[in-house]
Amino acid sequence: MLRIGSKGFRIAFLTFAVGITTLCLMTWAAITPLPLQLIPSGMVEKPQLLDRRGSPLSITYRNRWNFTDSVALDEIPELMRKLFILSEDRRFFSHSGIDWRARAHALWQNLRALKGIRGASTISEQVVRILHPRPRTLWSRWIEGCEATALEQRFSKDEILEFYLNQVPYARNLRGVVQAARYYFNRDLSTISTKEILLLVTLIRAPHRLDPLINPEAAKAPIERLALAANSQGLLTDQELSDIKNSQFHFAQSTLPIRAEHFVQWVMNQSPKSEAKRISTSLDSSLQSIAQELLDARVKDLAYRNVSDGALLLADHATGEILAWVNAGAPSPHILESQIDAILAARQPGSTLKPFVYALALSKGWNAATIIEDTPISHKVGHGLHLYRNYSRVNYGPIRLRNALGNSLNIPAVKAAMFTGKQELLELLHRFGFELPEHPEFYGEGLALGNGEVSLFELVRAYAALSEGGRWRPLSYKLGGESSSTREVLPTEIASIITDILADPEARQLEFGGGDLLRFPTETAIKTGTSTDYTDAWAVGYNSRYVAGVWIGNLNRKPMREVSGASGPSLVLRALFAELDKRSVGTPLYRSPSLLQRTVCAVTGKLAKASCPNVSEWFIKGSLPTKQCDHNHDSNLQQAIDREPEFKIILPTPGLQLALDPRIPDELERFPFRVSSESVGEIDWILNGVSVGSASGDYLWKPLRGEHELVAKLESPTGPIVSQKIRFIVK
Repeated sequence: MLRIGSKGFRIAFLTFAVGITTLCLMTWAAITPLPLQLIPSGMVEKPQLLDRRGSPLSITYRNRWNFTDSVALDEIPELMRKLFILSEDRRFFSHSGIDWRARAHALWQNLRALKGIRGASTISEQVVRILHPRPRTLWSRWIEGCEATALEQRFSKDEILEFYLNQVPYARNLRGVVQAARYYFNRDLSTISTKEILLLVTLIRAPHRLDPLINPEAAKAPIERLALAANSQGLLTDQELSDIKNSQFHFAQSTLPIRAEHFVQWVMNQSPKSEAKRISTSLDSSLQSIAQELLDARVKDLAYRNVSDGALLLADHATGEILAWVNAGAPSPHILESQIDAILAARQPGSTLKPFVYALALSKGWNAATIIEDTPISHKVGHGLHLYRNYSRVNYGPIRLRNALGNSLNIPAVKAAMFTGKQELLELLHRFGFELPEHPEFYGEGLALGNGEVSLFELVRAYAALSEGGRWRPLSYKLGGESSSTREVLPTEIASIITDILADPEARQLEFGGGDLLRFPTETAIKTGTSTDYTDAWAVGYNSRYVAGVWIGNLNRKPMREVSGASGPSLVLRALFAELDKRSVGTPLYRSPSLLQRTVCAVTGKLAKASCPNVSEWFIKGSLPTKQCDHNHDSNLQQAIDREPEFKIILPTPGLQLALDPRIPDELERFPFRVSSESVGEIDWILNGVSVGSASGDYLWKPLRGEHELVAKLESPTGPIVSQKIRFIVK
């Protein structure tokens, strides 16, 4: 018989005590302090975006914690809570963090199988594992047990269970039962079926292996076993058990109540990193839905005219809050263009920049009654020629600035740009927020007609400044906007006059007629634009509260079939403002009280006399007309007869070099010979000494290669009038 002496006993006891002490010290050192609250603050990789009323605009599964889809314990169905406890921790409400009976039973089963076939982690231990992930070892299990005991001393059972159900991991980086229910069934917890609850409870055992979207049959047997156990515990009736066996899952892709993908991306690019779990934005989901429906319907209606894309941006111009940010259709991984945000894409704006050209002209001394000659002009470009034409190809002669802008005439706009200067015009557009990065000479006077590229975002922001009396502010996703960043970019009086013209239906009748298309129920300033070859169509407008812009076209830059700003996007804009009118009482647009009103002659723009066709016009102090009209309106015909016409060739220009277009058959190509518009009568055209034809207007000549000399001859009562000689080349 082995005897241990007192010395040996002391050594053995000391060894045991040292071992226990070492184990305790190691355990104490390994234990990670529990957080003061179960979800640690900070650590937000990607926040969730909400609209102005709290509706979600985005879903993210990238965060370490489920910050955005947590619910209170009593909002989780009672059956789901009980099934989780039945499946994961039957004695959850009776143990203190470790279920020793379950551990012993699991150990016996694992020893019999000679491998690990069963664990015995309590829900509290699983919470510890979520809080402090560790490698799966026996030492980790020991530490988790200690921490689970400490966890239950700090937090109540309900707090632990609530955290667990909101943070338990699923496949695809999902966390919590709310995210899982939305991902697999696109429904809230309150609407899912008993079988769907069983699936969500079962999946946490092996989230990837049992994922029904990867292996539809994998979870079938575990669900049946859990259902039988629930039936034996009285949680499910026999009828419910039968229904579960005979029913099928109906999976549905997770969707948001509102589509705002491009807006969400823009906001995420704008907002700095922060600890905010949710970001409330200014977007109005109801307006977003209405705008989406209107734009999608219009693009669909114009599909037969080769229209595929569109965009709409709506804001409150008083605050700069963005209310709707819409791209036509839905992004698709199979359509590259659908990934582009058309609101931010730079495109040719057509005539939508003309208000800014005339605003600059007003600041340099013109007024709304200034007469501009709407007569054909052409610019020599090297050895070539650029012809400026109005959209309708009609010229109206002397015309007041109000009507030139209202009818969006090209030639007067170019002449206004010549008056203001390219450099100053580009500087003004920069102040309004347009990027336009090239040198002024790159754009030339064509900038007035939209030969630079701008985005719908820039355009709406600039028109918002016009609507605010020339005060520019950034467009913002924040509630309340960013008022601290405002600045004056245009005198209020000038902005008021431009607004008054854009809201005047009478000012646009020459080109747009007297129809109701651009005549809105409440006073609204409207401007349309169409780019070269119908690649872009625009409509921008604002009333006393809202500013909106619509673009229609093709992101692949293919031309549409004659879709203009007035015929395409203006219908969307009209329908949108009709909806907006239901939300607020329409008030007149702002007009500066310092403006002066005078009656002027509609023909000359001077102060009207009794015989003048008169109109009322607004003026800035210092720009009032000082001279009274001296025009004899009763002798216009005699004046035209008495005036000796100036007779000269204006097309072609001296030294012009033309090139035949290889895309057009030679027999179909024509070039116009043209004399000054003051000339009247039949013109005989003499080319290289030989008469090639005559016409009372333009003569359309079939081009021939070579060097040519052209002379025009007009027969008059006093004898023939011969023009100057023009030499040009056709290549």
